[in-house]
Amino acid sequence: MTVRVGVEEEFHVLDAESGRLVPGAGTVLGRLRGSEFKTELQRSAVEWNSLVHDSLDSLHADLSGARRRLDAAASGLGLAVVAAGTVPFARLTPGDATPDFRYRHMVDEYRRVADEHLVCSAQVHVDVPDRDTAVRIMCAVSPWLPPLLALSASSPFWLGADTGYASWRTMLWQRWPTAGPVGCFAGAADYDAAVEGLIRSGVIKDSGMVYYDLRPSEHQRTLELRVCDASPRTETVVLIAGLFRALVEDARVRLERPGWVCDGRHEWLRAAMWRAAQSGLEGDLVDPETRRAAPAPTVLRDMLRRLRPVLEAQGDWDTVRVLLEEALARGSAAHRLRGVAEEEGLPACVGALAAETRGERGRSGGPGAAPAVRRRPVAAAGAGPPEASAAYSVESVGG
Repeated sequence: MTVRVGVEEEFHVLDAESGRLVPGAGTVLGRLRGSEFKTELQRSAVEWNSLVHDSLDSLHADLSGARRRLDAAASGLGLAVVAAGTVPFARLTPGDATPDFRYRHMVDEYRRVADEHLVCSAQVHVDVPDRDTAVRIMCAVSPWLPPLLALSASSPFWLGADTGYASWRTMLWQRWPTAGPVGCFAGAADYDAAVEGLIRSGVIKDSGMVYYDLRPSEHQRTLELRVCDASPRTETVVLIAGLFRALVEDARVRLERPGWVCDGRHEWLRAAMWRAAQSGLEGDLVDPETRRAAPAPTVLRDMLRRLRPVLEAQGDWDTVRVLLEEALARGSAAHRLRGVAEEEGLPACVGALAAETRGERGRSGGPGAAPAVRRRPVAAAGAGPPEASAAYSVESVGG
């Protein structure tokens, strides 16, 4: 049986002329129909929840259609929407939180961390048989998350300057008290007891404020990936969804084999995640198997080979293989943005991000960038709406 997948994306709302963040999410949402578009912690961000999908083709069509609708709503207001971890010209204005009791509590409790939460991510949900399985799978999948972050890295700039990181969103995100590697738990009861302990400590208000790199959904039989930057190219989101679905299924199969035991030693993962945030696809990553430095393309191609049996069983092999090679040829979004900044200046990066978010494919990178792969392994952006049985009810930063 095909394992279903769904995506949650967050988008920055910008003034189309200046490229600066504006608290315009409510106005944009007022022009959209459907409950899949929602508010976020900051009024300069919009959240979108996909339908659930059996195929990556239909997921791509859903992503593309949602972005077209969002762009049309924003452009009529003189605004633009951008899918990226951060935007070059953030707007630090305390008091811009969405007027919601939960969000207000977060602002009062976490202060500067909440005020500076001007970041957007993409989360992926994958079906699992039950909550116990979801918790046990987390241990097996966690070592493979830094390469997924590297694929998504799209946030090199913050407050008008180059941070030296491919994903500065990750560095901002890790300031939340429950962000980071999830660790290992024997099962759902063990995990839930740990969450209850955090609530009793007063550090978090409820389980929706657990921001581990992976977490089991509170309301669906899914496991949620939470490490990735929002990605300007829909194909990057589809690639990560395909790889994460394969990682979850591969882990489920391995857990059924006699003798599989997690070593429980994940203290190296925070360092590996830092390396992925700093390097993106253009430097070394920590190889999940050897735990030594290795070039990002090597780590990702090794992951692909490891997952080939599952990807073939899911019917995703050709799509994921081509999309991965295309991603490696183009380089990370952070790399492409630095190329734009070098040639045209930082303001041009905003236009490049908005164009990629709309689905335009004008440039493939900075000076010397490899040409884009021409093959289109997923459905065209103009494809009709996918069929799905239900929408995921998923939580974002606000839970």
